Amino acid sequence: MRLRSIYLLFSFVAVTAFAQPKKSATVTRKDPTSLARPKLVVGIVVDQMRYDYLYRYYNKFGKGGFRRLMDGGFNARNNHYHYAATYTGPGHAAIYTGSAPALNGIVGNDFYERNIGRLMYCAEDTTVSSVGNTGTAGKMSPRNLLVTTIGDQLKLATDGRAKVVGIALKDRGAILPAGHAADAAYWFDSKDGNFISSTFYQKELPKWVQDFNARKLPEQFITQKWEPTLALDQYTESTVDDEPYESVLAGETKSVFPHAFVVQAGGLKYEPLRTSPYGDQITKEFALAAIKGEQLGQHDVTDMLCLSFSSPDYIGHAFGTHAIETEDNYIRLDRQLTDIFTQLDATVGKGEWLAFLSADHGVVDAPGFLQQYRIPAGIKSYGAIGEVVKSTLEKAYGPGQWMLSYFNQQIYLNHSLLTEKKIAIQQVYEILQAELLKQTAVVNVINLHNLGAEALPELQANLFKNVYHPNRSGDFYVLQAPGWLEGRNKGTTHGTVYAYDTHVPFLVYGWGVKPGQTLRRTHVHDIAPTITALLHLLEPSGCIGNPVEEAIAK
Repeated sequence: MRLRSIYLLFSFVAVTAFAQPKKSATVTRKDPTSLARPKLVVGIVVDQMRYDYLYRYYNKFGKGGFRRLMDGGFNARNNHYHYAATYTGPGHAAIYTGSAPALNGIVGNDFYERNIGRLMYCAEDTTVSSVGNTGTAGKMSPRNLLVTTIGDQLKLATDGRAKVVGIALKDRGAILPAGHAADAAYWFDSKDGNFISSTFYQKELPKWVQDFNARKLPEQFITQKWEPTLALDQYTESTVDDEPYESVLAGETKSVFPHAFVVQAGGLKYEPLRTSPYGDQITKEFALAAIKGEQLGQHDVTDMLCLSFSSPDYIGHAFGTHAIETEDNYIRLDRQLTDIFTQLDATVGKGEWLAFLSADHGVVDAPGFLQQYRIPAGIKSYGAIGEVVKSTLEKAYGPGQWMLSYFNQQIYLNHSLLTEKKIAIQQVYEILQAELLKQTAVVNVINLHNLGAEALPELQANLFKNVYHPNRSGDFYVLQAPGWLEGRNKGTTHGTVYAYDTHVPFLVYGWGVKPGQTLRRTHVHDIAPTITALLHLLEPSGCIGNPVEEAIAK
């Protein structure tokens, strides 16, 4: 009996052990509730980088900067803006919100805010103070942005544990991308050469920022000259080094290398550095300090760095799209990107970070350059349209402040006066359209209150729909002919609905990205949902775009 009992016991144990799953399978299986995510997301905006620059300068780039993103990442080659306000503030807002000015409220760098009855700067905030010095350059915050950003969604998803930091020379280039919930945004004050912030984020600068400012890098650069990186005959993608349509920098007599930095009487000492590659170099050095100081990518949740390079815009405005200065700056910027990516590999780890790159707007070729090829282009006084509007309305309705402002190619009417005089906006529109169409290079006048009645191609009609915000937009949009500038005699600018202003890069690289490219039309509002899809996050609150599925590894 004892032997049989022992036999039955061993038989039961053997059968039970066979029926149970192996313990090793349970121990080594990954927790199904744990999602893999990158350690760090780096958003890069190159201010005024038109799409074709990627390929015009491709052979001058090294393999570690732009080409690393292009060759090893995903390239949306037909990426365009989706609204008619191609300026810096709206661009940075759109990239990081996936929204449009009609919803996010950033309809221009400056705009007439009807609720307060004056022009408003997109990042202004009179309720906060500067942090880092005693000046007024820090009276800024994202409060005028009405929707959330990628960084805001990351903060919400992690209950605030993720670190989100914005950096740029321009305040709006740091503040709008980082969003409302960011740990901090930092921008450059040309008065003392320091990176500063505002009390919206913190009461004092972190020690790593104080230490960076103590290095006095701007003081080192202001005493140097901007020399060309290559011999002048090697800038084969540019015109000669002295064109009549290029601006002359302060203190210089000709637009040629080398460029010295001359501070004008009463001017801000370090302002000239913005219109030089040293602006990008200072930005890069500060970004590297932030990665180390904030230990970005070293936490148990994903962090985010929002980085904007502002100097390409200053240089582009001054010298144009085909200047040696522009080419030289992009060659140098490529090297700055290489330094950043190399540092990310070392501190965060190869394959552990995700980066995307775009631009806040493109730029038109300088009219003088276009005219050399018999392409229609020209320059007109900025005040010409406003004067015609004022004189036309006073002739029709008598004396009065019928127009509050002409800004961003938009006419802001005095609604209170029109209501008092019982004059319909449509009637004003018909009078002004008839008169303005007689003016040089005016293609059309668009009634933003009645876009459905406008005879416009569908693509352009959508651009105007997406820019119209009732309290911040004008009533009528004056559409200038391609190639024509208002109020700029030298250099060039942007701000139109034309392809040279709307077509910008969208490169995404690294963690979770499937290398490749697409030529189908994508839009800037698709960038934010692509990044949030990669991160498995809810898209920003005002997002109207869709993820670029081809860029996401299965």
